[in-house]
Amino acid sequence: MKINYNNKFFKPVQNTENGETSDETVFHYKQSGNILTSAYSGGKIKTGHLVGLVKQDGSIDMRYHQINNCDELMTGICHSTPEVMSNGKLRLHEAWQWTSGDQSKGNSVLEEQ
Repeated sequence: MKINYNNKFFKPVQNTENGETSDETVFHYKQSGNILTSAYSGGKIKTGHLVGLVKQDGSIDMRYHQINNCDELMTGICHSTPEVMSNGKLRLHEAWQWTSGDQSKGNSVLEEQ
């Protein structure tokens, strides 16, 4: 599945309790070739960035770092699998793990706005 994420906006619609993103968090994806970047903020997150590689199947392997409202620097890894919804927009199913703090894992779902 050939997907271009460039200039798309995503918001979380679901997250496990140990995550910091919420429906107040907005991700602005940029893509050049197979390189994906995003700035994001909102909710518990003051500012964050991610960088990733888009694979042939549209999935993304990424690393992220963010500063939360407690002024903690948090880092993690994430694998995102795309789904095309009936309205033609993308839904991303994410499996992630903190590489800072308690190193816990979680799952989230983001939808294109």
